[in-house]
Amino acid sequence: MTEANVVHQAMTIKPLTAAGTMIGIGMGGFVDGILFHQIFQIHNMLSAKVSTDTLVGAKVNMVWDGLFHTVVWLATAIGIGMLWQAVKRDDVLLSGRAFLGSILLGYGLFNFVEGLIDHHILNLHHVYERLGQSVWDYVFLASGIALIATGWLMIRDVRAVGATAR
Repeated sequence: MTEANVVHQAMTIKPLTAAGTMIGIGMGGFVDGILFHQIFQIHNMLSAKVSTDTLVGAKVNMVWDGLFHTVVWLATAIGIGMLWQAVKRDDVLLSGRAFLGSILLGYGLFNFVEGLIDHHILNLHHVYERLGQSVWDYVFLASGIALIATGWLMIRDVRAVGATAR
């Protein structure tokens, strides 16, 4: 492909934002698991169903936390693979703003979907388990919406600039 063809080729951010979104989902899960499950120890994966007050209950929750971390590790690894493929393409606009926005979008998607399913629908655990269903479960959902909106706006801004530059 000649240099003139590359200059006139349409640029896209979709592969970059797809990779960033997947990485954001995984990293959002790691923040949740490491911060809330391990460091603060305010809930575990099944702590609304299986109490962590006994050794058996703590071990059951630890296994489920490990399975959870396996899933978010896989999401992150898949996102890194997607990013590797995206940066090798000549038609991908490499924008730090779009990439960061997509990470925030993915992190927000994680918070919203995980919060809705695990905290509200399945009642597996709550943000602060000792309080049960509380305002913190809704704050978690709201944080997801705020992160989704922020990420989407950042991506939209890059798309708008890219559309006017073509």
